[in-house]
Amino acid sequence: MLSIVRRLLPEFGTTYGPAGEGPFPAVLLLHGSEGGLSGWSHRNAVILAAHGYIAYPHAYSRGGNAWNAGAIQDVPLDRTVEALAALRNFEFCSGKVGLYGISRGGEHALLVTSLMASEGGSNLPDAVAAHSAADVVCGAFDARKWRDAGDPGWQAWDPGERAWQWRGSSESLKPTTPIEIERYNGPVFLSHGTRDRVWSVEMTRRLEERLRPVNPLLETHYYEGEDHTCRSDAENVHHEKLIGFFDRHLKP
Repeated sequence: MLSIVRRLLPEFGTTYGPAGEGPFPAVLLLHGSEGGLSGWSHRNAVILAAHGYIAYPHAYSRGGNAWNAGAIQDVPLDRTVEALAALRNFEFCSGKVGLYGISRGGEHALLVTSLMASEGGSNLPDAVAAHSAADVVCGAFDARKWRDAGDPGWQAWDPGERAWQWRGSSESLKPTTPIEIERYNGPVFLSHGTRDRVWSVEMTRRLEERLRPVNPLLETHYYEGEDHTCRSDAENVHHEKLIGFFDRHLKP
């Protein structure tokens, strides 16, 4: 008998979760610039499934396939809100839903949560986690192009190339606009490798500086000497901390 099974979330995609009727808490995963079909978010979903979660890897990059990551450009964040609602109402879900993003997916997670919170919506995630995330809105990304690594808060993006849309517009989401995650008063988990050569760890430090005085449910974790992708031992530590965070806030 399988311990982890796939179940279709209608109109969205496959989920991974424990065998049995449940219900189980759920986590929606947001990939980075590697794209939704690279396999990384599905692999991370299986890890969460092995620890008692229905995990849905939400593919949002545009125009990609198994050989090309596609683009993060004019991505409708409203679709992510719809996916959260669908996952919460999924018959195998307990009604508790977390959001977890890595790199551009971390930016995505923080940004969509802040926008939902600014509108006072009822479908806010019950907990949010972001690894190697930006503290500002970043510009569009196209996998066919190369962009220098560094700190997007201090680099010049083309303001005409927008990554995200909200309610049909990108005007309030111009590159380098601060992500106002302090609008959300729920549990937040932030983590970053201290030697990240892709996105600077200073972005997470700035997020922590803004959140620490206003959100008592903030957790921050810095992995000493780790790059954008953690090595095996550090990733094990990361998953232990991440799953512990979700266990505390999503499980009874």
